[in-house]
Amino acid sequence: MVIRILEIIYFLYFASHIPITLFIDFQALLPEHVYPQALKQLMRWYAAEFKDPMMLDPPVWFKSFILCEALVQLPFFPVAAYAFWKGGCKWIRTPAIVYSTHVATTLVPILSYVLLHQFPQAPHPGPQTMRERLTLVSIYAPYLIVPIMLLFTMLFSSTYTGASQGGRSKSKSKKVK
Repeated sequence: MVIRILEIIYFLYFASHIPITLFIDFQALLPEHVYPQALKQLMRWYAAEFKDPMMLDPPVWFKSFILCEALVQLPFFPVAAYAFWKGGCKWIRTPAIVYSTHVATTLVPILSYVLLHQFPQAPHPGPQTMRERLTLVSIYAPYLIVPIMLLFTMLFSSTYTGASQGGRSKSKSKKVK
């Protein structure tokens, strides 16, 4: 039951990540004319409201993370969404481990930057107070927390490791005559 709840959370995470990546995250990479005015306004509102200058004027290292999101993660999102919607798909284990470790690794510098960098006030103001920094961290934190939960699920759940309740693999627990 707990695994099925986690699978639904992972499904929602991956399914929602597709439009977020295409319509929001890629704005930091692609030319401005690619997006309709409404999406550009949504991005400007988000950046102003949550003081996230990385999305309007991304540092090169941040662009490299978005490029990885485009080339590695985005193709994985529908595959993972399908696997977790269906549930119990053991074949997703290795790709999910690779995905979760990659994303968790990229979030460490992002969160460090948000917490420690001295952001300028202009042209795109970044967080100045600890409250503003923690608010922005709360936007990015699910992209660390869910992949870590996913990693632990893939590493320790018998549903995905193939281990039975007794700790033995199903294929090795054949009865000897």
